[in-house]
Amino acid sequence: MQTPLPAAGSKSSFWSSPREMVFASLSKLRIFPRKSSTGGPDVTAPSSSSSSASRSRQQQMKKSPNSAGENTRKSKMKTTFDDEIDMKYRLFKQFDVVQDHSDHYYKFSKIKCLFPLQPTKDWVMWIQHEWKILENDLPETIFVRAYEERMDILRAVIVGPAGTPYHDGLFFFDIFFPPTYPLNPPEVYYRSGGLRINPNLYDSGKVCLSLLNTWSGEGCEKWIPYKSSMLQVLVSIQALVLNAKPFFNEPAYAEIKSTPDVEKRSLIYNEGAFILSCRTMLYLVRNPPKHFEDFVAGHFRKHGGTILKACHAYMNGVQVGCTISQGINEVIEGSKNFSVTSRTSLKLLSKDLLREFTRKGADCSEFLALDEVKN
Repeated sequence: MQTPLPAAGSKSSFWSSPREMVFASLSKLRIFPRKSSTGGPDVTAPSSSSSSASRSRQQQMKKSPNSAGENTRKSKMKTTFDDEIDMKYRLFKQFDVVQDHSDHYYKFSKIKCLFPLQPTKDWVMWIQHEWKILENDLPETIFVRAYEERMDILRAVIVGPAGTPYHDGLFFFDIFFPPTYPLNPPEVYYRSGGLRINPNLYDSGKVCLSLLNTWSGEGCEKWIPYKSSMLQVLVSIQALVLNAKPFFNEPAYAEIKSTPDVEKRSLIYNEGAFILSCRTMLYLVRNPPKHFEDFVAGHFRKHGGTILKACHAYMNGVQVGCTISQGINEVIEGSKNFSVTSRTSLKLLSKDLLREFTRKGADCSEFLALDEVKN
């Protein structure tokens, strides 16, 4: 059903965004852990006629946190917690409209100076048009949240593509639509956590992309008013920036002739990119952005085992970016060149990831057993 557009310059405040400006009233599903009323084993106090051995056994049962009853209770609670993570992850919508934007990069900037008056009808129409495209056409590995009270901003997460040093990682972007949109492209800020994981994604948050007019380009590579879209920007970042050989994203190397030495430098760059991607994972699993908490927890619960398999495979010489699936490593001849420094860094990171993924319920049993043997 087509949502009616608010008249430009209407008395209703744009920043309060009445519900009729969004496509639908989206109900929120909240699932909370049930508080267990069960305690430890019910141990009856010994009578005066009980033997000392019986009293000793009962006292030991009272004090022991590892009794059979306690273990069963904890196991049930963990299963419930894991089931809730799975359910919330499965129910997580690819596109949704939310309320709180307090942690958004553009939460304060540009509002008063760029929108001193009501937005134009054309602007509102195009933002709603973008929402509709995102709601219907997002690929399976991109998720977006719009804000009911701030139509000028979005947040998106892109899942790192398979076959690249960014596989199974999560990469978050905060987006701002200027009042000149769609004559000018949106502004995009990468939530880097202080890490530069790619030549096009700066630690400052800058995103270099021709489509955003932040890098050189020709023809359809550049933003085309009323033709280019936000979906096109997100897909371009996933396909063109988070690619298998990001080393060649560097302007100095983009046109360089491929030689064995250049390819070796590219492989070394991939090692560093994967390590930085793992550091990003560790930060996100501990500090998920607002409205994506359930998605981050569920994603790493589902993919944690695969990520750890990749870590161990790469430390053993498998080329970064090779397919890691069901414990089978796709090894490319001559790929055993993971540097000692990178191996040491990844070893330490994998231990931290193992701890965090286990807390989220990921199947890490083989790595926990391996870690215990080494310790």
